[in-house]
Amino acid sequence: MHPQVELNLALILFLPWFTILAVLFWVYPRAPRTFARQAFDSASLLLALVAAAAGMYWSMANADRTFGHMWQQVLATSVAYGLFLLVITVALVVRWRWLRRLRAPAAAPAPSPSATPVSLP
Repeated sequence: MHPQVELNLALILFLPWFTILAVLFWVYPRAPRTFARQAFDSASLLLALVAAAAGMYWSMANADRTFGHMWQQVLATSVAYGLFLLVITVALVVRWRWLRRLRAPAAAPAPSPSATPVSLP
């Protein structure tokens, strides 16, 4: 196997799954689709990919070779997938809280005049 392919094998094998997760992250929820949200989603996906690649390269360099050459690929795949999911999960929680906070003022009903308390003499 070509050394460059071997070094990037974990990322190559998980790229289809990363793409599916990235599309789901990008599409849902469908609204609001503002520029700020698109920038946040883009930065989150880029950070997830960079974290996965960095974790993969780190694990390839630091895997214990006494258990065989395959252990490098197993560790690289596990670390890359874990870091990608970690970044996406944190981004989901941050985005969910951010969008909930944006919707909260608009969703709060205005107090009606009949709902004001009346004091009795």
